[in-house]
Amino acid sequence: MSRVHITDVILRDAHQSLIATRMRTADMLPVCGQLDAIGYWSLEAWGGATFDACLRYLKEDPWERLRQLRAALPNTRLQMLLRGQNLLGYRHYSDEVVRAFVAKAAGNGIDVFRVFDALNDVRNLETAVQAVLATGKHAQGTICYTTSPVHSTDQFVAMARELAAMGCQSVAIKDMAGLLTPMVTAELVAKLVAALDIPVHLHSHATAGAAEMCQLKAIENGCRHIDTAISAFAGGASHPPTESMVAALAATVYDTGLDLKKLQAIGFYFREVRKKYRQFESEMTGLDTRVQVYQVPGGMISNLYTQLREQAALNRVEDVLQEIPRVRQDLGYPPLVTPTSQIVGTQAVLNVLTGERYKTISNEVKLYLQGRYGRAPGEINRVLRQQAIGNEETIDVRPADLLRNEMQTLREEIGELAQSEEDVLTYAMFPELGRDFLKQRAAGTLQPEPLENTPEAGVDQHKPTEFNVTLHGETHHIQITGTGHRTQQERPFYLTVDGVPEEILVETLAELQESSGAASAKISGSKRPKATAPGHVTTSMPGTVIDVLVQIGAEVNAGDPVLVTEAMKMETEIQAPVGGRVQAIHVAKGDSVNPDETLIEIES
Repeated sequence: MSRVHITDVILRDAHQSLIATRMRTADMLPVCGQLDAIGYWSLEAWGGATFDACLRYLKEDPWERLRQLRAALPNTRLQMLLRGQNLLGYRHYSDEVVRAFVAKAAGNGIDVFRVFDALNDVRNLETAVQAVLATGKHAQGTICYTTSPVHSTDQFVAMARELAAMGCQSVAIKDMAGLLTPMVTAELVAKLVAALDIPVHLHSHATAGAAEMCQLKAIENGCRHIDTAISAFAGGASHPPTESMVAALAATVYDTGLDLKKLQAIGFYFREVRKKYRQFESEMTGLDTRVQVYQVPGGMISNLYTQLREQAALNRVEDVLQEIPRVRQDLGYPPLVTPTSQIVGTQAVLNVLTGERYKTISNEVKLYLQGRYGRAPGEINRVLRQQAIGNEETIDVRPADLLRNEMQTLREEIGELAQSEEDVLTYAMFPELGRDFLKQRAAGTLQPEPLENTPEAGVDQHKPTEFNVTLHGETHHIQITGTGHRTQQERPFYLTVDGVPEEILVETLAELQESSGAASAKISGSKRPKATAPGHVTTSMPGTVIDVLVQIGAEVNAGDPVLVTEAMKMETEIQAPVGGRVQAIHVAKGDSVNPDETLIEIES
């Protein structure tokens, strides 16, 4: 059979790559009838970063999104991206949680599970694959394609054989960075097709401009399943356009059988939808061949730009891109895909912005160096491991073998806020974020972040984000660099004043809202003292306090952890710069913090 089958990623990876996963369910449902009539092999509609984005930004229940899509797409397979033992979070979960999550995802509408591990450690795929098979759904094993001195075509073929032996019903090549070239694709696919009795799927991002050629060479060598995106959300960090590939294969032995005019109508719909999300457009919407040098995936590139913009450091992007391969080498050449892309990318940003390599090391890097994410593909830098974790124990077993069953504990922790087992799993994926979401849902206060800079919002499209202000005879240059997560009480705005990063909090005046019914706010800057003494604890970059580890009066040694902060979804321990007694604490859990502020005072 020569027909080529299409998996369209318009409802997941396309908008994850180009508008930071911000598409709302309300913009998906109106076109589902048209999508359902196309005849796709599957629609990728869930998983990846969608779960996080629904909770964090859109204030939607991701499970309810899945149920709504299932009802609106009765004739089409729904597909999700699952991070093996990581599921949709950033840590490994017990086998019990993995089985529960997969069962609920299948029960709520997922037909195809594309299961991958960021390190290509097949041990981390076994439980998820077996859980999928137990539901009677399609288990698709995944090879994360990358290039390095420790990766080869034969190695990928050997991994594919392991996936088939595990029971996978198909194997996907996940080229998340767009690193494949046409001739390499031809060789890899030909060897995979010869070695396997199950179908081979190709998922390749268009970042470097070679994805369409790679898909054609894959098809010529026996691949019959390709991933594409409706043209309105195709190209650049996303994927080859569906319409273009359907047209290219029409009237050939590979004809997809899909109706080009119906696809074009869907494209026009999403072209209008995309306009609503201008504020989330990535800097990387076009072709960028630097991926072939730096190996940075499309989603990682867009996130990197967002992170640096929020740090008022976009001018350092080239430095960070050069640092990423160095960090990757130090960590034993992991493929760059969630969560390793965040681990490597965030550490590279820290290395550049602090001005000293590994001056600050994220907790996730420390866990990685302990083997808590799995087996690194290559040799890890021993000096870095010693610096990061000292003589702490490293593991060589499957990380989940060290985890106890945790579902009952999770149920008890979240308590009455959870109205279903799905809610418990939401809390499991993102404890702090999940709890906040469930609290707001219970209180009826869920409110998505606003869509700004749209004609519908009545906002001037040409209003500058940088300007000069003259006060008391002095002129200051102000540039707004980003905004943070908005709560019912406040929302942070990040800016630079004469090049110096600052943060302001817009705080809701509830009493004025109640009396006037209008939105009222006041602006307050940080009141923390500037860091001027050796015992003043600071952070190297803006973030959020996750935990305060000391109390006033506590005795600490230099290097002891005193705070845990989160920046760019990665946690970092802030250590005491000197030994002594804690004299003052200027932060609490949940506070936003900036560089040069005194967070804790230690008197030596």
